[in-house]
Amino acid sequence: MPSTLNQYQQPVGEPMPHWTARVHPPRSPIEGQYCRLEPLELRHAADLFKAYSQAPDGRDWTYMPVGPFDNAASYRDYVERAAVSPDPQHYAVIDLKTGTAIGTLALMRIDRANGVIEVGSVAFSPLLKRTPISTEAQYLLMKHAFDELGYRRYEWKCDALNAPSRQAAARLGFQFEGIFRQAVLYKGRTRDTAWFSIIDKEWPAVCAAFEQWLAPENFDGQGQQRKSLTEIRGPNPTAG
Repeated sequence: MPSTLNQYQQPVGEPMPHWTARVHPPRSPIEGQYCRLEPLELRHAADLFKAYSQAPDGRDWTYMPVGPFDNAASYRDYVERAAVSPDPQHYAVIDLKTGTAIGTLALMRIDRANGVIEVGSVAFSPLLKRTPISTEAQYLLMKHAFDELGYRRYEWKCDALNAPSRQAAARLGFQFEGIFRQAVLYKGRTRDTAWFSIIDKEWPAVCAAFEQWLAPENFDGQGQQRKSLTEIRGPNPTAG
């Protein structure tokens, strides 16, 4: 981290004399080429429950603070509460081809004073996983935080035992920062939390890699990627 010396010749952090608190993310849609992120509403519940029901079992909810949901009514009750939450602020991922909601994610732990925000509550259905939409949804929310809202740090946190989530963070360009031991209790068990982040100085390179990966010419006639996001971005020696 850049530093300077104060009047006592002690190293201190980089001055930010013109910094002002960021705004809270507005409840407005975010449009992409494959998907649209819409603020979560009760009208999304039926499509989302149908999409999540494509999974053969409940393993996608193991590391989530909520779920699995046994029926549409219980999921609807959850959406009714989540839709009015200002933090986390949930978004439904809408497939532009079908017009249906096929997953959710959220901006959370919104620290306006320090310009820090986290992406979390990522619940992607089988209709969304391993598709360009899943990557674009993450990119759109990241771009919204950095370019439109002016946040300077974007975080990803997960159960340290959640290997797929840690791999996803590394693929998306997050830097691994360490493990907070016994940080959380959820679903009757303890959790060590793995922390990742992207900061504003890193964002331009991360953004450029996303845009190159999402470009139509990166996909063949069958919709398969020609180059992976990791290949485009290059090696990241500090990723988890």
